[in-house]
Amino acid sequence: MEPKTQEENQVAMEATSEQEAVSAEVQIDEGKLERYLEELKLEQNLLFGSLSGALAAIIGAGIWAAITIATNYQIGWMAVAIGFLVGFSMRIAGKGMDKIFGYIGAALSLVGCLLGNVFTIVSYIATQEGLSFMSILSQIDWSLVPSLLVETGSPIDLLFYGIAIYEGYKFSFRKITDEEIVANAKK
Repeated sequence: MEPKTQEENQVAMEATSEQEAVSAEVQIDEGKLERYLEELKLEQNLLFGSLSGALAAIIGAGIWAAITIATNYQIGWMAVAIGFLVGFSMRIAGKGMDKIFGYIGAALSLVGCLLGNVFTIVSYIATQEGLSFMSILSQIDWSLVPSLLVETGSPIDLLFYGIAIYEGYKFSFRKITDEEIVANAKK
């Protein structure tokens, strides 16, 4: 990268000064800001966000199982992808700002990870027994699933589950930009 000329430095300084002047001129009306945030809260839809997150968890689990079966290798980063997928779908569908959206996104991310492992086990059993995936899935004794997951899992899974839970929480919230705030709450 070549050093900037004196003229380029001057232009950059002027642009920065103009941005600072514009920022200094913008004043936020606290009443308008409060009303805008209340309008956004009214747009929240916990049910739709939760259903969307649950669907994302199931789809992500299916993709995880398919990749694991195809590669014959469990890729822990798939848990991270599930956390992102669940959180992002919760954000888009639910438009959530309250903490409950993050809690549900985190929980659904964990469920998606666990389902990914269950779907993988079911797929292996179905292949071994020459039966369909759905026939094995419908015959599962769900009380045995926790011990089966412990038996087939590894300690590193906990790390990836933790990252998925974090992402499910973090990405579940609606993002409000400074531009949106200025457009809706300036004096």
